[in-house]
Amino acid sequence: MVPEVMSGVYLTRHGGPDALEWRDDIPVLLPGPGQVLVKVLAAGVNNTDINTRVGWYSSDVSSSTEDVDEDDEIEAGGWAGALQFPRIQGGDICGTVVVVGDGVTSVEPGARITSQINIPRPTSDNPFAYVALGSELDGAFAEFCLLQEDEIFDVSASPLSNEEIAAIPCGFGTAFNLLSRAGVGTGQRVLITGASGVVGLAAVQLADLLGAQVTGIAADEKAETVRRAGAVEVLPRSATPPAQGFDAVIDVVAGEAWPDLIRALKPGGNYAVSGAIAGPMVEADLREIYLTDITIHGCSFMSRETFLDLVDLMIAGRVKPTIAKTYPLRDIGRAQADFLAKKHAGKLILLP
Repeated sequence: MVPEVMSGVYLTRHGGPDALEWRDDIPVLLPGPGQVLVKVLAAGVNNTDINTRVGWYSSDVSSSTEDVDEDDEIEAGGWAGALQFPRIQGGDICGTVVVVGDGVTSVEPGARITSQINIPRPTSDNPFAYVALGSELDGAFAEFCLLQEDEIFDVSASPLSNEEIAAIPCGFGTAFNLLSRAGVGTGQRVLITGASGVVGLAAVQLADLLGAQVTGIAADEKAETVRRAGAVEVLPRSATPPAQGFDAVIDVVAGEAWPDLIRALKPGGNYAVSGAIAGPMVEADLREIYLTDITIHGCSFMSRETFLDLVDLMIAGRVKPTIAKTYPLRDIGRAQADFLAKKHAGKLILLP
C-alpha cells in the first residue's frame, strides 16, 4: 500500500545547507498514464546537487562552487534556468517500481530501476535539449520518486548492489558520455582531471575498460585509489602535464590550469568537459586550439542509446563503483559537507 505522504528533503531556495528542509509530510503522487512510482532504495551525492543548491549554474556566478556567496540572491540557478521551489533534488537513483500507470508495458511492480540524470527532451529547435532529475524534475532525495516510463531503465539483472547502482547515473553516466564524445578507444592516451572524484574515478575505470592508457590527476593521498581504478600514471594536482602527450583530455576541473590541459593534447586531439569545480572562467590562446586542430566538446546532453550502453555494462557487472560512505537521507547536510571536504575517494550514498 502506498502512503499518502512521505519523508524527504526539500530545497526551499538557493543558498547554504539551511536551504535544505527535512519534511515528513510531502505528498506522494500516484502515477498517471505512462508514469511509474518508484520507491527509492539509494541515492547518490553529487557536485551538481550542491551546484544547484547554491545557484552555481547561473551566469551571474563566476567562482568555484566552494566560493559562491550563499547569501547572494541568485536567479536562474538551475540546469535549465530558474527553479521551481520547493524542489526535491537527487539525480542518482536506484529504486523499485511499486505502481505503474495506464499504458506502461516495459516494467512491472518489483522491477529494480535507475534513470539518467539528464533526461533527453529534444525539440525541433534544439536536438540537445534535456531536463535534469533533481533540478527541473523532482528527484531521489525522498522515499518515493515519480518518473515517466521512458525515463527508467530496468537493472533487475545487475549483480551490483543498490548503493552501487545509485552511484552510477551521474558519475559513470557523465564519464561515459565524455569518453564517447571524445572518441576514446583502444591504445589512446587519455588525461583525466579530478581523477579521484565521482566523475573522474568513473572515467578512469571506463577508459581502462575501453582499452585506453590512462593518466589521472589527483591529490597524492588518493593516487593509489586512482591506480587501482585503472590509471597507469597519476600526476599530482600541482604538476604540469606533458605537452602534446595525449589523444584526449577529460576535464571536470577547469580553473587556472586550463591552458595546460589544451597544451597537453596532441594535434587533432579531443578535449571534453562537463564540469568546472576549480572555476568556470578560463583564459585561452585560441591559436593553441585552431593551429593544432583541437576539438572541444561540451558534454551535458546524453542520448538514451548511449546510456543504454552503460546499462548493459551494469547488467554484465563490468563496472564497479567505489562506495566511500553511506548516510541516512536525513543527514544530507553532513554528507554534502563531507563531499565538499574531498576527503573521500569514491561515492557518498544516501539511504532513505
